[in-house]
Amino acid sequence: MTSTSIAYAQDETAETEAPAETPTEEAEEEALPTPSTEIQYAFDNFVLFLCAVMVFLMQAGFAMVESGFNSSKNSVNILFKNSMDVCVGVLLYWFVGYGIMYPGDFNGYFGFAGVGVAETTTDAGAGNLNPQVDFFFQAVFAATAATIVSGAVAGRMKFNGYIVYSALLTAFIYPLSGSWKWGGGWLDAMGFYDFAGSIVVHAVGGFAGLAAAIVLGPRLGKYGADGKPQPMPGHSLPLAALGVFILWFGWYGFNPGSQLAFSDKANIDATMLIATNTTLAAAAGGLAATILSWIMFSKPDLSMALNGILAGLVGITANCDSVTNVEGMIIGAVAGVIVVLAIVALDKLRIDDPVGAFPVHGACGVWGGIATGIFGDYDLGVQVLGSVVIPVYAFLSMLVLFLILKAIGMLRVSPEEEEKGLDISEHGMSAYTH
Repeated sequence: MTSTSIAYAQDETAETEAPAETPTEEAEEEALPTPSTEIQYAFDNFVLFLCAVMVFLMQAGFAMVESGFNSSKNSVNILFKNSMDVCVGVLLYWFVGYGIMYPGDFNGYFGFAGVGVAETTTDAGAGNLNPQVDFFFQAVFAATAATIVSGAVAGRMKFNGYIVYSALLTAFIYPLSGSWKWGGGWLDAMGFYDFAGSIVVHAVGGFAGLAAAIVLGPRLGKYGADGKPQPMPGHSLPLAALGVFILWFGWYGFNPGSQLAFSDKANIDATMLIATNTTLAAAAGGLAATILSWIMFSKPDLSMALNGILAGLVGITANCDSVTNVEGMIIGAVAGVIVVLAIVALDKLRIDDPVGAFPVHGACGVWGGIATGIFGDYDLGVQVLGSVVIPVYAFLSMLVLFLILKAIGMLRVSPEEEEKGLDISEHGMSAYTH
């Protein structure tokens, strides 16, 4: 109570004793940005920077999930591929990809704004983004799209062939389809909506992974003479579970960060809805996948539950700002069912995807795009169109690439190298030496 009284007294003294401002002082103050404008600019850009850092951490999550779900003899190879997705991807996205994805005024199908990103700052103001942080945020999205494939090709793809794939996806394939929506292209003009990338990011990576898995063929011993899948358990489920929780954490940069503005009531309210829907969908996906796999396999399956969590996250990514909490839970639960059924379907088709990259990111990414039309206020026909065109484009372009890599001998390691493990045959080192 005493401090409150003093505060009021200080305010009152300031009102009675402050000298009148001269006209010159008033003009100088009006010429300068107001403190609130500077603060809004700083807050929006700093929050987006933090969100970009959280998305960057998802690379660690992918690395842990993929290595945990695979044999220990391939751990170095998986970690190396995830590292190169960032190193190669960020550089090529700066040189080429960013200019393709955000070309400015273009014909809606292909454009190029030039190399690199502007180093000049924008005017202070709410929602005005520094070009550097905008690039950083978009670059880590590109790295995410690329690294999805790593799990689908684990244990049998040559390292040099993977680097070629990663370079082309981040420099050309992902940016081009991204420009159709986020760059203001033809799909965006039709009204297609994908808030944070169920289709633009995850379905592109998932369908690229499907193309790779088909061309590569299954791991040695994955399917018996009768065609039935043989168990090939990963070497560390604790690592895989840790990776999933890191990814879940990173998704709070992925989805809420895509709001891109945070310094006023409307934007922060939207951000909180996005974060809550993201949480509810992940939880519903994990629970639905657990229940269905328990019914199908008689015991609760941790790997299915973990993939169910990721499925719910992918499904809600396109529409997390456009649906209610209940609708978010429904979207996540359906994604959890889809991922289990898709994993089973791939095994029946003898397509070997060691971590479930296509079921999680491809199948559930498409569901997220369509669910946006079912539950959000968007045209269902346009959502179906965009949710088919972009994945088909990614699948076909990557199918051609992987067939070329196979033809020139840059795709799959020899059976002897695969048996020995890619850590030794490709890199001459082991993740576990004792």
